[in-house]
Amino acid sequence: MKMKAVVFDIRLNSLYSIRIPFTWQSALTYPVLPPSAVIGMLANALQRYKNNKHPLYYLEIIEAELLWARSRLKRPAITKSYITSAIIKWQDSFPGGKFTNALGREFAYSKMMQVLAIFNSESLIEDITESLQRMPLTCGDSESPVTLEREILINEALKVCEDEVVTEFPIPFKKETKIIEGNGRVYLMHERCQKKGDNFPMISYLVPVKEEQGILKPSYLKVKITDERVIEIKDIGKIIL
Repeated sequence: MKMKAVVFDIRLNSLYSIRIPFTWQSALTYPVLPPSAVIGMLANALQRYKNNKHPLYYLEIIEAELLWARSRLKRPAITKSYITSAIIKWQDSFPGGKFTNALGREFAYSKMMQVLAIFNSESLIEDITESLQRMPLTCGDSESPVTLEREILINEALKVCEDEVVTEFPIPFKKETKIIEGNGRVYLMHERCQKKGDNFPMISYLVPVKEEQGILKPSYLKVKITDERVIEIKDIGKIIL
């Protein structure tokens, strides 16, 4: 079967904070949706739309069919840290102690992102498209609503062989990765939502952004291809696996 890409733009309706997992005392946020957040958005929308099985069932079928999921900034983003009150326990003996603690948390805002998910077949495409159009969507947590901008695109995804590739989406970043030009920041991200046994690694990704006067702006990466796989999405561009 042919691979298909689901592509859609989201408008951020509020601040968002997609916490980098190993940050807690001063929680930092990703500037874009990591792969696990894209998968969670799709699974949550599909579960709400179907509403007849356990949420983890929809997460399992999406991860089974999904080849690749990422997002990119389409507009500049700003980040700022705030002090928040976090609940640290729910019950105590009398006289009680502290139930909350003041923790720093970083939030971000960007007017628009583009989300792209590539599936190995067309089996879920129709249901996913319907669920994204009909169900409420959030950006990484239940408090950051997003709205679809324009129509959802369903485009062909084809493997291509090229020596050099320009991409606007995050790429896996290893010491062997050869960046020819462009700007980016390295983040550790989960590629999936579900663990396989005891293995739940975080992968280094280079996110194409550049900082100017404290503002993160969309950028690009020109990469010399060695052993990476390249897929071209019609009318969107190329991505690197």
